Amino acid sequence: MAHNIYEIRRYGIILFMVVSFIVVGIFLYYSDSLVRDLSEQERSRMQIWADATREIVRTSSEEGDNAVSSMDFLLSIIEGNSNIPVLLTDDAGSILMHRNFRLPEPIDSAAPLYISERNLDFLRGKLSKMRQTPNVIAIDMGDAGSQYLYYEDSRLLKALSYYPYIQVIVLMAFILIVYYAVSSTQRAEQNKVWVGLSKETAHQLGTPISSLLAWMELLEGMGVDKETVGEMNKDVKRLATIASRFSKIGSRPSMEDEDLNEVAIRSAEYMATRISRRISLTITPSQTPLPVRMSAPLTEWVMENLIKNAVDAMEGSGSISVNIYRDKTNAVVDISDTGKGISRKHQKTIFNPGFTTKTRGWGLGLTLARRIIEEYHNGRIYVKQSELGVGTTFTIEIPLATNDGQTK
Repeated sequence: MAHNIYEIRRYGIILFMVVSFIVVGIFLYYSDSLVRDLSEQERSRMQIWADATREIVRTSSEEGDNAVSSMDFLLSIIEGNSNIPVLLTDDAGSILMHRNFRLPEPIDSAAPLYISERNLDFLRGKLSKMRQTPNVIAIDMGDAGSQYLYYEDSRLLKALSYYPYIQVIVLMAFILIVYYAVSSTQRAEQNKVWVGLSKETAHQLGTPISSLLAWMELLEGMGVDKETVGEMNKDVKRLATIASRFSKIGSRPSMEDEDLNEVAIRSAEYMATRISRRISLTITPSQTPLPVRMSAPLTEWVMENLIKNAVDAMEGSGSISVNIYRDKTNAVVDISDTGKGISRKHQKTIFNPGFTTKTRGWGLGLTLARRIIEEYHNGRIYVKQSELGVGTTFTIEIPLATNDGQTK
């Protein structure tokens, strides 16, 4: 069931991303259409501006009230452009007029037609860039030759062209923040559930274990075979150890300086006597001590859990290898098996609470293992490699401790 839940979630995320991209694409297409329409409108305005410039030259040779009225109207068109930067040049490329540029030097109101060298260099630079764009309109001035009107997009059009992308960035940032907040809340709730379950399990096991310990003493006093009582006593103490481990999940365990090499060997050797003889378990210890700050009982639990999973994956026969070594500033344990392997799509979800491929599994073992290693020991636990039908390697990394007991 949990397997299906994570499959549904994975496909749900993919569907959500596809829908999001479609919505963003539609939004960008619509915004781009608005920008194109506004750009065409500005070009139409510039065409009117160019026509007005040509008519001014023609009307200036006429006389009479109609000519004056036409001139005033044409000049009002020229003056009406207050937001589109324009440059007017002649055939030789000389700048005849400019409007709406933020010049490096202010224009002298006493001589508005005078262009300083600094301003002229600025306008020449603008003209050089504007010649690389399609924003130019040729004006046929008749016998006077031709003039060329170059223009830039208005500040409004530039802002509108950037606005959709800014909105998308803000929207994506908002989605990520919400997703992170929801995920963090879900993880916190899940942790509370697993911690509560662990503490309750330890509490429920406490009473029968205490009773069994008393029965062990009674059986020994009744003359029951000591070897039998001894083996039973080992199993009861084992139950007590398991209950103690569950109780430690619910609170921060005490951390002590331990040699991970010794702890890993002890765990592997314990499991070696409790698995099928058709499964070989080999241990390759580190040649040097691996001092770490750790909770030995919980780390042993992680080791035993991984070895049990390896045994289950091989379905009765195969081999398990435990390789212990040092890698830079970490103590590392690799646990490899020759089992059925884990598909790539499941390698990131196997640590999720409730995820299991077993028909009778709870899906809690790897979740608690990750909590123990990553939250309590500041380490890492992950699938190093896995191939279907070949096997899987799990890796545990715990930072080495320095001489003062701190981790590196």
